[in-house]
Amino acid sequence: MAGLFGIYRVLLAPMAGVTDIALRTLCREQGADMTFTEMVSAKGLSYANEKTRHLLDLADGEDSVAVQVFGHEPETMAAQAAWIEDAMGDKLAFLDINMGCPVRKIAGKGDGAALMNDPDLAGRIVKSVSSAVEHPVTCKFRRGFHIGEETAPEFARRMEQAGAAGVTVHGRYAEQMYRGKSDWNVIGNVKESVSIPVVGNGDITCGRDALAMFSDTGCDAVMIARGAQGNPWIFSDVNAALEGKPFEPPTLDERLDMARRHAELLTHREGRNIVRMRKHAAWYVTGLPGAAKARGMFNKCVSLEDFNEAFDELRNHALRAV
Repeated sequence: MAGLFGIYRVLLAPMAGVTDIALRTLCREQGADMTFTEMVSAKGLSYANEKTRHLLDLADGEDSVAVQVFGHEPETMAAQAAWIEDAMGDKLAFLDINMGCPVRKIAGKGDGAALMNDPDLAGRIVKSVSSAVEHPVTCKFRRGFHIGEETAPEFARRMEQAGAAGVTVHGRYAEQMYRGKSDWNVIGNVKESVSIPVVGNGDITCGRDALAMFSDTGCDAVMIARGAQGNPWIFSDVNAALEGKPFEPPTLDERLDMARRHAELLTHREGRNIVRMRKHAAWYVTGLPGAAKARGMFNKCVSLEDFNEAFDELRNHALRAV
């Protein structure tokens, strides 16, 4: 990515309940240039909430990570950004402010995408956080809040004026949630509106999609979210496409071996987190023979051994179906 982000061109998006130390490890190994923590509540950090602070835990060998924070109080956001910077030191790559999450429990409290309805407040947050830390501060937002009202280009200009070092744009309106198609035209519109780096986000599911987004929008980097769920190889696919090289999709055994490793990594995460593997396991086996039955088995798994048994049964079923 140009300027500020140097070589970061292919990023793993922050996803609540998804981009923990396990998935970040696997995506880095497959070629992600930068990964994000799950989004972190500034208010939760201000209460010294241990569950919130554990979202900042790093995996073995994780030497650099971006942190996304959410909230709507400039002073709290600034204070907790400074705490994050002090706590993480040189492990912190940069800070991102969530201005795009559309889910009710976030936006309904004035956080996330709700900030798009109050550009003045959003700008004060960016200015306050930027003034409180030495690391670069970016923000992530959507095409607009209300369907049909594309406010992202003007919003991006306001964030640049407030001190944002870069922006990420998702091509859906907040009111769309995750329905419909991401419109990449808005990413190009934002790129033409600002002088800071622009990251494109939305509906990248393979290397060809990433190439098309770069070509169609002129963006400086791409950010992959749901396309990485159950598919860490998407980063190898994207990098191969950028280099003009072929990409071989994972075999059945490679998919299941990755799923097993993912489950094993989750056993080392703080707290009782193996049950998190239920959704990941379902993503890994999507499209495989016997996937529907396997999902029923995953929902009953409570240990690493349970998951490995379920993967074994799925593998045997899939091989018989060939």
